[in-house]
Amino acid sequence: METDLETMVRELYDRQKIREVVTNYCRGVDRMDRDLLMSCYHPDAIDDHGFFVDGPEAFWEWVNHYHSNAQVGHQHVITNHSCDLDGDVAHTETYWLFAGMDAKDFSFSIGGGRYIDRMEKRNGEWRIAARKCVSEWGGVPSASKVPAEFMGMLRESGVVARDKSDSSYERPLTVPAQRIGTNFNILPPDYEPAN
Repeated sequence: METDLETMVRELYDRQKIREVVTNYCRGVDRMDRDLLMSCYHPDAIDDHGFFVDGPEAFWEWVNHYHSNAQVGHQHVITNHSCDLDGDVAHTETYWLFAGMDAKDFSFSIGGGRYIDRMEKRNGEWRIAARKCVSEWGGVPSASKVPAEFMGMLRESGVVARDKSDSSYERPLTVPAQRIGTNFNILPPDYEPAN
């Protein structure tokens, strides 16, 4: 019985570490954190993003240049995740959503697809060995109905930056005392929900 429990715990641990690789990849790209992004790949990995196919060092240069120049802001969001474990190899599929604000005209676009990964555990550490980034859809959503003044208030809660000055790096995370008690009704006076 103990052997089965140990096996289950080891498998859960491996699955968590694999999921963390995918999460760290998204955070590394969005925060433009080279060290974090590079920690997601084995040095000999190949990433096939369709219009980019090469190793991690070249990918960092490409993706950082692209997002620095093409967008003023962007997010990679992961959702469904499946993982087939086979010893020190895992085959994963992770659904992604991408949102970006164009640097030239501030237009907003979204897209979705999947990361298909072969992960390998080498020296006790899970990392990407091969990746295919498959894009399945994309488009331009309609304009937000949230008034600009309230969007400004949303932005006051923390620092958004594509580097380590972003609020997600703040340790310990604190909320300034002068912000406590802020509570605005953001619904317009004539707002009526749909039935």
